Amino acid sequence: MIYSFKDFYQNKVKFSFETAPFSKFPKHVFVICQYRRKWLLTEHHSRGLEFPGGKVEKGETPEQAAHREVMEETGATIKQLHYVGQYFVDAKGDSVIKNVYFALVDELKMQDHYFETKGPVLIDELPKNLREHERFSFMMKDDVLTLSMDYIKKHFNVSN
Repeated sequence: MIYSFKDFYQNKVKFSFETAPFSKFPKHVFVICQYRRKWLLTEHHSRGLEFPGGKVEKGETPEQAAHREVMEETGATIKQLHYVGQYFVDAKGDSVIKNVYFALVDELKMQDHYFETKGPVLIDELPKNLREHERFSFMMKDDVLTLSMDYIKKHFNVSN
């Protein structure tokens, strides 16, 4: 099944829990992380709080990119990485395809540098309506996160 909706900027988005419905080689990843029953986010310098993610580099698999991005942006090491789904954004003049993962983090270490972010942020519970919270990134404000969180809670015994 493919879900269709608009993102925060009114771009058309298609999301599916199937494996690689839009591309076998997505160029981006979005990693929903949990560490010790808390949500592990990062604070982007301009966008605000969001789950780690980014571009898949040349010669890297999306899974490798997920591990690298989580480490770079939070200092965390992933213990388990689970594929959740993939989404396609038909943005103005460009398109983006991202794999969504759920990661259970094994270890969180402080780093001297977190690349384009201010580092890790742990949250007990995500607010019910993120669209109303200016502190959160636009990437946290559409149905990709809502659908993914419902899936994670159902399949991975996550409650908060």
